Amino acid sequence: QVLIVESGGGLVHRGGSLRLSCAASGFSLDHYAVAWFRQAPGTEREGVLCISRDGKSVNQEYNVKGRFTISRGDANSAVYLQMNNLEPEDTGIYYCAADYTPDLLASVCLMSTTPYDYWGQGTQVTVSS
Repeated sequence: QVLIVESGGGLVHRGGSLRLSCAASGFSLDHYAVAWFRQAPGTEREGVLCISRDGKSVNQEYNVKGRFTISRGDANSAVYLQMNNLEPEDTGIYYCAADYTPDLLASVCLMSTTPYDYWGQGTQVTVSS
């Protein structure tokens, strides 16, 4: 069974930090660009950060003002979203998604939801003021 599993969400105060993890079950993230998306109550899902299959490219959509970073773990075992100096506006469900990319596009990742093949169930992040 192919699954994407997110973890690491929770409740933090303004200014706090969280590290979200995205792991794959039933397949390897080696050949996939990976992105984090966020959905706040009553809004559409929006991109946060993505990282290319080879880790050389990172794109962002949501204006994280340098507070968030995305990285790939050793041997592509997982992808992480480090979130620092969190603000109440960051509250939402954070989804991880994986997009299979061929060799030619190994340095590309997109912040549109369209190309992503596999999605996790999401992890809730709540930032209190």
